[in-house]
Amino acid sequence: MKIRLISIGNKMPDWVTQAYNNYHKRLTGSIALELVEIPLNKRGKNADIKRLMDKESQQMLAAIPPRYRVVCLDVKGKSLSTEGLAKKLANYEQHGDNIALLVGGPEGLHPNCLARADERWSLSSMTLPHPMVRVILSEQIYRAWSINTGHPYHR
Repeated sequence: MKIRLISIGNKMPDWVTQAYNNYHKRLTGSIALELVEIPLNKRGKNADIKRLMDKESQQMLAAIPPRYRVVCLDVKGKSLSTEGLAKKLANYEQHGDNIALLVGGPEGLHPNCLARADERWSLSSMTLPHPMVRVILSEQIYRAWSINTGHPYHR
């Protein structure tokens, strides 16, 4: 199964890149995780945020391959346990589904992205910084994979 993580922001702190890469390289076999970074447009004091978000959303939507299920990470989305995520990923894999996970920028996801979603997931009812979401999501995908494959990472 292919998972394409499409995320706003391409100049992440080293710790974010290192943490993501750590979980990415651990995933072997049945899950191929790919990160697509959409540049965050500069937000100055007089920036037209709606226009910037619209531009970013167009780039995000263009990065979704044909026939991929689209999952938006959204504070109003469905909360999943780690075991629930493992079951979802196993189900997607059984049905031959690939998924695109969309992570917005500082203002969240544009309504166009949310409208394209087949599902919406929430990592927390708290608002999380978008770089942190990338790390948490990659770790949870790895943990779900470890549950599904019997790997001892998740005890």
